[in-house]
Amino acid sequence: MLAFLQSLGAPELLVIGIIALLIFGRRLPEVGRSLGQSFVEFKKGLKDTTDDVKKTTDEIKKIQSDARNAGSNDRQTAERPSNFNEPNPNESKPESVHS
Repeated sequence: MLAFLQSLGAPELLVIGIIALLIFGRRLPEVGRSLGQSFVEFKKGLKDTTDDVKKTTDEIKKIQSDARNAGSNDRQTAERPSNFNEPNPNESKPESVHS
């Protein structure tokens, strides 16, 4: 972001300083402080946003993991028990059942 400052030499920085002094005058220290505070607030907001995105991503991953685990549990419970006997169609119905 500030890579362009590396290419600035002393004469360029002096010209920028004189222009800033002419524009802001006595308010230059106040403007510098204000810019510094703004930069700190910007970095704080950026960090908060990054933290929120990471937190949301972690929550989504947890929900996906829980859903996968619930799906595998459903498959396990949906399997037939080993002692389950399918009815034989050749067997006659019990007499107590009327159609």
